[in-house]
Amino acid sequence: MPSVTTKDGVEIFYKDWGPKDARPLVFHHGWPLSSDDWDAQMLFFVAKGFRVVAHDRRGHGRSTQVWDGHDMDHYAADAAAVVDHLDLKNSVHIGHSTGGGEALHYTVKHGAGRAAKLVLIGAVPPLMLKTAANPGGLPIEVFDGFRSALAANRAQFFLDVPTGPFYGFNRPGAKVSQGVIENWWRQGMMGGAKAHYDGIKAFSETDFTEDLKAVTVPTLVMHGDDDQIVPIADSALLSAKLVKGAELKVYPGYPHGMCTTHAEVINADLLAFINS
Repeated sequence: MPSVTTKDGVEIFYKDWGPKDARPLVFHHGWPLSSDDWDAQMLFFVAKGFRVVAHDRRGHGRSTQVWDGHDMDHYAADAAAVVDHLDLKNSVHIGHSTGGGEALHYTVKHGAGRAAKLVLIGAVPPLMLKTAANPGGLPIEVFDGFRSALAANRAQFFLDVPTGPFYGFNRPGAKVSQGVIENWWRQGMMGGAKAHYDGIKAFSETDFTEDLKAVTVPTLVMHGDDDQIVPIADSALLSAKLVKGAELKVYPGYPHGMCTTHAEVINADLLAFINS
């Protein structure tokens, strides 16, 4: 399997599809999933002639199940290792949920001369945790509950999340896909429990405010207004104000996992932004 070894010895698995001379799109997946979560996007864009790249975050999917380094600085550096190894330039970095934070942090810290555009989809910035400076955030008890559920019975927790709020399958009249639920579970259980446990702190307590202010590339912020995982009011609506010149697209009734449930709409809007 294709992989790159980071400076601290972690093997990061990646996919690299399409013509090597085509414009690269780099996808950053959400917690606790893998690059497989981007199937609907990667198949669409490789068919459009793009070069599509996605990696499994450290401790996730097919990457090394290391016990440490599960924080945004390492996540961004690992992404940079993949990008540098493939020598990708003029890239569009697309991140979902936790991957939105990773894509943002990569673009600001490592993307000079390589990252040309940024897309944040259902992304965690600026800050998920409720603090004195971020009163609209979620209380620490929410994330402590995630940690407790994961430690007690990760397999059941990883069924409960996609069955319920992630895809909005808990909403009246929702069209539930058992395959989508089981695929989420499969991806989650491929990864390491320690990486997933520590990742909760990474996605909930990292403050991306300064990163957002530092973005200099064209940025698209996409979010469903029925996102039950990353509430829109304290994420996309704030991020779009902090990134200079950012474009905000809000999707009425769409859930957190809208890249899967509404792939046709999301892909079309991504394509328009990439080609703009």
